[in-house]
Amino acid sequence: MATNKNRKMTREEAGRLGGEATAKKHSREFYQEIGKKGGKATSKNHSREFYQEIGQKGGEATSRNHNREFYQEIGRKGGKK
Repeated sequence: MATNKNRKMTREEAGRLGGEATAKKHSREFYQEIGKKGGKATSKNHSREFYQEIGQKGGEATSRNHNREFYQEIGRKGGKK
């Protein structure tokens, strides 16, 4: 969304524009590398219980948002590998 001289840019707009500019500058490999670094830092700061808890929350959210057919399909895909 373009801004004019009478209105300040919102944080949301600024964040979106910054994210788009960053995405244009960097490659997929850049994002993969920073993701690995973030994952390593997170693993140093959190316990096994932390990962169990977020995994459980994610599983519960997935089960609320998907039906039996979803699970059958991902099961078939997993069985092909």
